[in-house]
Amino acid sequence: MTLCVLDTDLLSLYQRNHPQVCARIRLARQNGLILKTTVVTVEEQYGGRLAQIRKAQTPETLVAAYDRLLATFALFSQLEILAYDLTAADFFKQIRQMGIRIGTQDLRIASIVLAHSGIVVTRNRKDFEQVPGLTIEDWSA
Repeated sequence: MTLCVLDTDLLSLYQRNHPQVCARIRLARQNGLILKTTVVTVEEQYGGRLAQIRKAQTPETLVAAYDRLLATFALFSQLEILAYDLTAADFFKQIRQMGIRIGTQDLRIASIVLAHSGIVVTRNRKDFEQVPGLTIEDWSA
């Protein structure tokens, strides 16, 4: 079975009901692809949601921020989350030693995907294409 790992950007598009992304995820599920995400995406998503709650200045914006937090929790309850483990940490170290300079969070996601021999599903080709051996698909186009 093919493992497809949804990165933070693509998962955000899904949450906003991006038509192509939603259609591709439905198709992937129908075709038996394994869809997962990473603990790094969980960190980024929850961090963003908590920041929105802290910044809310009106009851309406606070309610909306808490609604987004609940929706994010519901989404992650439907996906298996891949850990950042020692194998991923080894990939991370090797890639850094190659001199590849992409964002730390993207590199952690890439390392987790490599550790699980998966495909990263993202529209961020610019950064992820720099990682040797990483298979990339963009479901937003």
